[in-house]
Amino acid sequence: QVQLVESGGGLVQAGGSLRLSCAASEGTVSSWTMGWFRQAPGKEREFVAGIMWILRETYYSESVKGRFTISKDNAKNTLYLEMNSLKPEDTAVYYCAASRRDGIFVQSYEYEYWGQGTQVTVSS
Repeated sequence: QVQLVESGGGLVQAGGSLRLSCAASEGTVSSWTMGWFRQAPGKEREFVAGIMWILRETYYSESVKGRFTISKDNAKNTLYLEMNSLKPEDTAVYYCAASRRDGIFVQSYEYEYWGQGTQVTVSS
């Protein structure tokens, strides 16, 4: 069973930065496609960023491109999301997700495993 545990969320002022971490079961980060999603109150869960397994190619939603960076440390089995120039509209619960397949996946149903989420609140 794959386990994903997010951390690093919190309250930050607009323009600030946060780094989210996702600690994964051994071997997951190095061998699976990983992604970050978020869900704001009253809204559907939306794709934020992903990183492919083999090529380690990264891809982002248009709303965060240029501000957020996804990365991973295979040795630490940890996925990261560096968030800069945060805006109030970035406020949401952020989730880490994992898919056994290698590819560019932006739909939540394409990921098999999910963490419990970490709250990010950006004040104006």
